[in-house]
Amino acid sequence: MEVENKNKNMESRLSNLLGGVIDEAEPFMHLMMQYRCAMLEVTTKLEVLNNELSMQNNSNPFESIKCRLKTPESIVEKMQRRGIEFSVKNVEENLTDIAGVRVICSFISDIYRLADCLASQDDIIVVARKDYIKQPKENGYRSLHLILDVPIFLTNEKKHMKVEVQFRTIAMDFWASLDHKVEYKKKIQDSEEIANELRECAKIISEVDTRMENIKNRIRE
Repeated sequence: MEVENKNKNMESRLSNLLGGVIDEAEPFMHLMMQYRCAMLEVTTKLEVLNNELSMQNNSNPFESIKCRLKTPESIVEKMQRRGIEFSVKNVEENLTDIAGVRVICSFISDIYRLADCLASQDDIIVVARKDYIKQPKENGYRSLHLILDVPIFLTNEKKHMKVEVQFRTIAMDFWASLDHKVEYKKKIQDSEEIANELRECAKIISEVDTRMENIKNRIRE
């Protein structure tokens, strides 16, 4: 009953967003189910790697995993912003960040090792890789992004889905969370000053991540 109510609610929201056109509602919900399955595939792979690597190094490569699926409102808005007509086919072909997995690691070296192990699996295709740790964004944002092509196995088909995976340290994630809140505040006083403060904090966090990595290496030696 709960799943049925959620489906009806999503269908109603999508119908309202598209001006009452509901022809795409059911296929859209089916597509969202497939993206949820793709996220599950990725998180399972990461959990397996976490168990194996923790045995090798006596410490877990990551602290936590967070998953998120874009809302119908966000998807429609992004399609409109790009000037692309809404259809299930266009959504699947033009958006690569509908399914998102965020992996929070303790150390930068864990990020690269975990990402490389995941990307090297023979049923995964790396569609894109953006390293904002080595080359941070202008505002100070740091993270490693992978767009992965992942197979899911349904009752009557095997289908490839795209999942965006973001790897961050705990400090990077803390910074990004605050930056996100500031970015989506429509009216905020001293926005330029706050942006400068955030850039300065990003530099400090980068230095802290490096120092923590060095301390870890010294302890292991």
